[in-house]
Amino acid sequence: MKNIRDLIQKALELQQSGLSEAQIADELNVSRETATWLLAHSTKGDITQAPKDIYVNWSSIGKSSRRLGLMSSALCDLVFECLENPGADIEVVVGVALSGVPMASLIAEELGAELSVFQSNKHSSGGSGGMLSQNFATVSGKKCIIVDDVVTTGSTIKEVISILKSKKAIPTAIGVLIDKTGFDSIEGIPVCSLLRVSRVDKIE
Repeated sequence: MKNIRDLIQKALELQQSGLSEAQIADELNVSRETATWLLAHSTKGDITQAPKDIYVNWSSIGKSSRRLGLMSSALCDLVFECLENPGADIEVVVGVALSGVPMASLIAEELGAELSVFQSNKHSSGGSGGMLSQNFATVSGKKCIIVDDVVTTGSTIKEVISILKSKKAIPTAIGVLIDKTGFDSIEGIPVCSLLRVSRVDKIE
């Protein structure tokens, strides 16, 4: 997508396909507020006062298993560099559904660790909370790393950390492809991002 009008059109197409605003935000890797703005302006000619956000399209990586494997390996290497104790055994890699799961699976294989999957409920009518899927590894009392594609507000990662701690698991690092906000840590857990996007605004 080359401009904001293309992004508005894509958001509208996703809505017409039955996706909720939260799902559209995830699909476009934008904040929920940005998704709401895009949909609200789908029938308007005036697109001034757009929210300050960064649109991220990493489909050139996601559509290639080879590229995805290479990026996952690089992210795995970076996560180990971020750990306070690099020699510590990571027992579980927690992938944030949907887009974080393929990378988490590849990283878990590289580490010889188990795989757990977090499913957010923000896509449902309830709109909040989430759970660890029962079809994957348990995390109770285990050392974990969290893997996602893009961090926008950090709210989903906070949910994951809260659930892990409630199960006496030990989250040690958060690995993401792209950090849009510039987090050094979330809830005291270091954020390790391959790319960090910073907005440079005009300074008067």
